[in-house]
Amino acid sequence: MTRGTHAEAAERLRQAYVGLAIEPLRDLLDPGDADGAYMVQAINTDAWQRQGRRVVGRKVGLTAKAVQRQLGVDQPDFGVLFDDMAIADGGVLARAAVRQPKAEAEVAFVLAADLDDPAATTAQVAAAVKSAVAAIEIVDSRIADWQITFADTVADNGSSAFFVLGGMRRPLPGLDLLTCGMILEVNDEIMSLGAGAACLGHPLEAAAWLARTLAARGDPLRAGDIVLSGALGPMVPIAPGDHVRATIGGLGTVSFSFEGQAE
Repeated sequence: MTRGTHAEAAERLRQAYVGLAIEPLRDLLDPGDADGAYMVQAINTDAWQRQGRRVVGRKVGLTAKAVQRQLGVDQPDFGVLFDDMAIADGGVLARAAVRQPKAEAEVAFVLAADLDDPAATTAQVAAAVKSAVAAIEIVDSRIADWQITFADTVADNGSSAFFVLGGMRRPLPGLDLLTCGMILEVNDEIMSLGAGAACLGHPLEAAAWLARTLAARGDPLRAGDIVLSGALGPMVPIAPGDHVRATIGGLGTVSFSFEGQAE
């Protein structure tokens, strides 16, 4: 691929934020082209920063082995979190801001120190964590009908949209993030169940993978960054009027409402 082709893919995705969902990028990106897809993501990250959006962290995706197998990859991916992606706990997701949203419950980390070691261990990451917090990630895709390949989702900023952090911030000592249970409810009905081990074996393992990957790319995680470590259970489609609440053992609850009237 040429730089011009990367720029064309990036432009298509940016336009899809304000227009209709687009077809998969297979005419521009090979489904397994990780380097090209991350270059497209970087082009759009730079463009959005020039528009005034501020990077506040990263998200890890594809932490479930079943999803990795589905997309033919053997590692997670990552996307960028911007300040305008945050929704307050108990807040409202605007209907016009998403196209085909889904919700997933995650453990988020807030960092107290930089992580710039390309060989960072889980212990190093744990030492850099200021607090853990229950989170809901609202994922979306600018690709029509979620017909994504690995390259599509990476280029599309990890199929990201918005995130909600709970009100309880806990230091890691005393937390069991391996066996902690997760319940995701939509309109008081349980729709997804999971545990910390579902996230690449442990949420800190996912965060360590991210720390190593970003440090090797020369763009390390910094103190104050938010890290969404990946889903603890299956993601759930949501519709206007839905109220979504996640409960994670040791971290409490987090919730939001989707603007609109239930059908």
